[in-house]
Amino acid sequence: MTFFEFFAQNRADVLDTTVEHAVLVLEGLGLAVLIGLPVAVLTYRTGYPRAAVLGVAGLLLTIPSYALFGLLITPLGLGNGPSIVALTLYALLPVLRNAIVGLREVDPAVTESARAMGMGRLRVLTTVELPLAWPVVLAGLRVATQLLLSIAAIAAAVNGPGLGNLILDGLATAGTPFAVYLTLEGAAGIVVLAVLFELLFAAVNRLTTPRGLGA
Repeated sequence: MTFFEFFAQNRADVLDTTVEHAVLVLEGLGLAVLIGLPVAVLTYRTGYPRAAVLGVAGLLLTIPSYALFGLLITPLGLGNGPSIVALTLYALLPVLRNAIVGLREVDPAVTESARAMGMGRLRVLTTVELPLAWPVVLAGLRVATQLLLSIAAIAAAVNGPGLGNLILDGLATAGTPFAVYLTLEGAAGIVVLAVLFELLFAAVNRLTTPRGLGA
């Protein structure tokens, strides 16, 4: 049996796990944005607090994936809990760093002009600074997404959802006729998702970024 014949027989399972993988990545990314953007807004003008939050986020990214997933089993159990939390922690650095860099790159003259027009601090942030920082913020989301797509495969080790289960099944049955096919299905699914997400971010960038500001 060829790989394509094998894939045709279990394409429904592959599609289900691919959707699970995409949802898991989006959940982790969404939580990282909900945490990272407010922290970036609160610290981008400061010195030590900004360095501290970036340092912590960077430290989290250095923790080996299997170790972090394993450590989260004790407080969160198996399944979605440790998977989502681990992905959120790994996505924090690119989200935080790019948001801070984007906000700090806004020309001070622009914000001063906005304040001179009578805008308050919150209005300047929402109508001037964040829109100008958006291309850099979006680039951070793209990096975080590509990072999470690969790391999410390890969620299978803690009974999490996604394409990692196909890869794990393939590795667990090494030496059997279809072990390689299972692994290839999981890996190929992640590659396809990476391409689709990249196309999505490119479209969002084109639609939401004023001409001349895009990355």
